[in-house]
Amino acid sequence: MPLLTEIGRWPALEAILNTTQNMKKGHRILVLAGTLLILGGAFFFFVYMPYSTEISRIEQDITGLKQRITLTKAKARNLDKFRREFTLVEKRFKQALRILPDKREIPSLLAGISELGTDSNLQVRLFSPGKEDPQDFYVKIPVTIEVGGKYRDVALFFDKVRRMDRIVNIMNITMKPKEPLSTDLITKCTAVTYRFMTKAEEQSRKKSEENKK
Repeated sequence: MPLLTEIGRWPALEAILNTTQNMKKGHRILVLAGTLLILGGAFFFFVYMPYSTEISRIEQDITGLKQRITLTKAKARNLDKFRREFTLVEKRFKQALRILPDKREIPSLLAGISELGTDSNLQVRLFSPGKEDPQDFYVKIPVTIEVGGKYRDVALFFDKVRRMDRIVNIMNITMKPKEPLSTDLITKCTAVTYRFMTKAEEQSRKKSEENKK
């Protein structure tokens, strides 16, 4: 009775069971088993299989989305890294600009060096910029300097030049008394400063090098 009660919940099975009431028990079991097999097959092909295919497709979509999320996160990390590197490079470039002026700043830089000599109680006898010497990406600018004054004032002048924000190297220093036994000195030296090469100068330099090959 419990089996018949459970089967009664399925109208199709109940109808088949009623039809087979007059059959032998063995035949009824075979018919019922065959019916269950058919219904099971129909459920598998018409219900389970479509849902299974849809589930597989959704799982593939989810896997693809996870991969895209992973790649996006990786790109985001790299983007942050590139931004930090760009900020660092930009900062270093600005520092380099303070050290290496461009062509427009050279006159004021040279005037500043000359003023340092005057501020150090020196008589500036000669201040003559020489021929520029192009390098890889910068240009060397030599300046011939001749000053008159006490040794301590010359030392003070060199120290002030050393403390400038711009790069200025003092070289080829010679000193001699202004007069025999005089403490006033005539000091000659070469001050070398540097500037960035302009784009036009870079292009001209590259063409010149190509023509030499």
